[in-house]
Amino acid sequence: MTAIDTNSTKKSQPSTPPADSKERVSQFMKQLQDEICAGLEQVDGGGKFREDSWEREEGGGGRSRVLSDGGILEQGGVNFSEVWGSHLPPSILKQRPEAEGHGFYATGTSMVLHPYSPYIPTVHLNYRYFEAGPVWWFGGGADLTPYYPFAEDAAHFHRSFKAACDRHNPEYHPVFKRWCDEYFYLKHREETRGVGGLFFDYQDGTGELYKGPHPNKAAAEYSKQLGEIEHRNWSDLFGFIQDCGKTFLPAYLPIIERRKDIEYGEQQRNFQLYRRGRYVEFNLVYDRGTIFGLQTNGRTESILMSLPPLVRWQYNYQPEPNTPEAELYETFLKPQDWVNWQTSQSQQKDEG
Repeated sequence: MTAIDTNSTKKSQPSTPPADSKERVSQFMKQLQDEICAGLEQVDGGGKFREDSWEREEGGGGRSRVLSDGGILEQGGVNFSEVWGSHLPPSILKQRPEAEGHGFYATGTSMVLHPYSPYIPTVHLNYRYFEAGPVWWFGGGADLTPYYPFAEDAAHFHRSFKAACDRHNPEYHPVFKRWCDEYFYLKHREETRGVGGLFFDYQDGTGELYKGPHPNKAAAEYSKQLGEIEHRNWSDLFGFIQDCGKTFLPAYLPIIERRKDIEYGEQQRNFQLYRRGRYVEFNLVYDRGTIFGLQTNGRTESILMSLPPLVRWQYNYQPEPNTPEAELYETFLKPQDWVNWQTSQSQQKDEG
């Protein structure tokens, strides 16, 4: 990979999207929704997604699919949306002020799954595309939120998405993994939402990879060292989005298979419900997808389908020392290098 001379005053410009860019991305996002729903129904073994189609008065609409009371999933939603309008909301213009004054088009697929079992992690996915006059960009990612700590699950999830990143640019994963750790962070709790994954936004093939709001944190610092990345065109980034989208099922379904038959009791269920409260806090306070949907007058039921069906709060909860619950707080809710984690078995084999 080659970095552009950062001392040059000439800045690269985004490539022009193809004439059928909106149709191509929209078709892929619907296809991704179809593939994920089919894969989840198969592994769930009992539930089926119910679809609600909706229209937005200002322009556009979507397909909301929700599976409730399944064999494995207590509730899961996989949404496709495609909206347009005369101007972008403040949450977007704050980061891309050059889009002001232009009509916009936005499409994407988003998903949140809440399994019954405390041993199967909650998982989130979102991939999206925006056009506003001459401005366009891709964004998205996927992240894992376990309730009970299984390092091999976190490692498998991260390695799957690193492989997808590496097929396109070896620097994607180091930046986007750090960005994810920083984004899915509850400042008022001083803890990450889960074990992370990938997060990226405003990718138009120009400038540095990190385009977020924290210029002095790890993702930005790593990105600064790389400098301005050589030009990546629209098709390159669309290919990356497609690869990431298709990585989800092989990254998550093996985790379900490993954990679905583990028995659990009231203590584990109560801890899961308590930790789900963190998910509610993040989505209602920080999540940009929620904010964007509400600011653009999206369908409220679809926007809030990410919230868990059951949750509990407990005043000043502290986990007992030397328990799995304590390990979650002490290790799993802090950024880790999961890609290079090794099981004790593999370490013993290497030493042997």
